[in-house]
Amino acid sequence: MSRTTIPFATQDISALAHSLREQLGDRDSPPGHVELLNMLARSAGYRNFQSLRAQAAAHDLLGKPQPAAKPVDYDQVRKLMRYFDADGQLVNWPSKSSLQEACLWVMWSRLPARKKLTEDELNRQIQANHLFGDYALIRRQLFELGLVSRTADGREYKRVEREPSGEAQALIRQLAERRPATRSSATDPKERRGK
Repeated sequence: MSRTTIPFATQDISALAHSLREQLGDRDSPPGHVELLNMLARSAGYRNFQSLRAQAAAHDLLGKPQPAAKPVDYDQVRKLMRYFDADGQLVNWPSKSSLQEACLWVMWSRLPARKKLTEDELNRQIQANHLFGDYALIRRQLFELGLVSRTADGREYKRVEREPSGEAQALIRQLAERRPATRSSATDPKERRGK
């Protein structure tokens, strides 16, 4: 029987040792194999060994992406990929706010940096990158999350330069690899889909 190798790393070995010592100190007898796996996983910041294994599996499914500067929940990135089609367009709006935020970062990444946009221009940019037809929802959420700023009269919008979360960075990278290289720069969604 072949065994799947699951990589294990920690950014702070001292914290890992401290956590293991506390977990082992609470026990009357030595832990079993699975209990020890769970202790190691918790010491490295995972919920349990199953969570560590899910992260490794999702990381492999995503084609072993480049390591990010920030910690990344690759299982979460794998789930987020389901909200985008083969061309990298957002097809459904997630019900969970944490998933919505990552999707908004993708929309943010596709806006021109340091350029003022009218509301109509921003709407066209959003429409070109999603398929479920509610550009106003996305525009409003981008503003409420602080990813775009707008003038008091709502006439001009501008992308706010911020650093995305680790998951958002990984999702943006994955979707960039998925988008066709010959994709038109047109902002009309019908042109972009070739209709």
